[in-house]
Amino acid sequence: MKMYFDKVKELVKKALPLELSSQEIQLEIPKDLSLGDIALPCFQFAKELRKAPQLIAKEISEKINPDGLISKVEAVGPYVNFYLNKSAVALDLIEKIKDNSLIPKTKNEKIMIEFLSPNLNKPLHIGHIRNGSLGESTSKILESLGNKVIRANLYNDRGMGVSETIYAYLYLSDKKEPDTKPDHFVGNLYVLFQKKKKEDPSLEEKAREILKRFEQNDPEIISVWKKLRKWVMEGYEETYKKFGYNFDVIYYESEIYEKGKDIVLDALKKGIFIKEDNAVVAPLEKYGLPNKTVLKSDGTTLYITQDIYLAKKKFEDFDLDKSIYVVASEQNLHFVQLFRICEMLGIAPVEKMHHLSYGMVLLPSGKMKSREGTVVDADEFFDEIKQLALQELSKRGKNDEELAKKIALSAINFYMLKIDPKKDFVFNPEESLSFEGQSGVYVQYTHARISSLIRKYEEIFRKLDLNKATIKDLTNEEEKMISLLTQFPNTVEEAATQYKPSIIANYLIKISETFNSYYHSTPILNSNNIETRILLTLIIKKVIEQGLQLLNIEPLEEI
Repeated sequence: MKMYFDKVKELVKKALPLELSSQEIQLEIPKDLSLGDIALPCFQFAKELRKAPQLIAKEISEKINPDGLISKVEAVGPYVNFYLNKSAVALDLIEKIKDNSLIPKTKNEKIMIEFLSPNLNKPLHIGHIRNGSLGESTSKILESLGNKVIRANLYNDRGMGVSETIYAYLYLSDKKEPDTKPDHFVGNLYVLFQKKKKEDPSLEEKAREILKRFEQNDPEIISVWKKLRKWVMEGYEETYKKFGYNFDVIYYESEIYEKGKDIVLDALKKGIFIKEDNAVVAPLEKYGLPNKTVLKSDGTTLYITQDIYLAKKKFEDFDLDKSIYVVASEQNLHFVQLFRICEMLGIAPVEKMHHLSYGMVLLPSGKMKSREGTVVDADEFFDEIKQLALQELSKRGKNDEELAKKIALSAINFYMLKIDPKKDFVFNPEESLSFEGQSGVYVQYTHARISSLIRKYEEIFRKLDLNKATIKDLTNEEEKMISLLTQFPNTVEEAATQYKPSIIANYLIKISETFNSYYHSTPILNSNNIETRILLTLIIKKVIEQGLQLLNIEPLEEI
């Protein structure tokens, strides 16, 4: 789309009065495709020209003669609308498919995305799956534009939850080896402790003793801790593989929880931090934020202390242009404070850090409660969706376990990603697997339908030769479809800028709905204009394919 924007800007500059020729020109994509492909809002010139935007639009439109990529220019109210030559655009898209440049490489930043960050005392749950879907998809979107992305994971492998699990293993169990998936085995120990603590509240103090012994490097506690940690991580690796998560860097809380103290004390000496009731505090009220304690009065560290250290380590070790944290919305204030503190300490400016905040995932049964052992486990959740996928496939005369897994993953990822990250939502398993609704399966099915159509064309006629592509005699519906296809690169860039894979997911739904409507109303293989129509179909296939891949979903050739 950039090429088309540049062409329009060139034409507009020639039509503007000389005094405005150096002004940056703002363009838009109309929401209604019948109003053109690119719009020039003329409000931006009204102050300098001292004219009504409607009059400016009329004057500009009269000075532009359409040629080449632009087929028509017209003024509508305060806008000048530009219509692209759809045949030329379609041929341009085919050229981009040939050299794999549908998404232009416009960026070159080094970005770290930290996501998942689970507690190593229980399996991953459905909330982690939304986190993972967002983290992996955002990574792919940023990479597609040319950025170098480093995927990071912080394991919270110490603290009271882990200590409670160690206590349960040592004193409430028979100390056996796992007889289930290892992270589930450890999670059951945690649930056991919570159950027993209800019967005997004194267990909480006993778990605190375990934590003290851990911090004193007690050999027995450290040995059990290593064993349980190993089991949980083995289980996680299985889950990561299932959902397609990959990490380049792993951090462990146990290795950094005491670090950051020197940074805080140095900042206190320099007068950046202050003392309040013997605690060290970051004074943030001047930024409109509550002050933040960064070191307790007894000299012990807090989560914010280790976060300061880790932020510094990330920027120093990787020379980052951007550091992104995928963490639930409950931590919104924490990250606003952390980023401001990092700027105060000279670690990085606020603009180089971003909290990709997301809302809660609910099931129709209600909120998750891991402490009561009723957590919606990620593996069980996947298996349930897979079974529903098998049922859907069996209705279509198929019984393919591997295909059901791919469809389940598509259903989960797409449903997690199609909602704006900041919103809470209820995950509806049946809706996520709809072949006709706004689902990943619907988009996959559209891709498979197009793949089948192209295979039939090549079986009946000849192999598609993109080097001899011709586009002619386009219908209004086909022209609108091409307009929508030109928006793909901008859609990806917008999703990257806003850290919202939902923008791509909803674009894919729109593309799929547009194609399916076209498919049902227009002959393709039985047409006098068959080559043009099959080429347009191929462009749609490639756009859907790349869009699905950015959402960490495998495009299927058949379902």
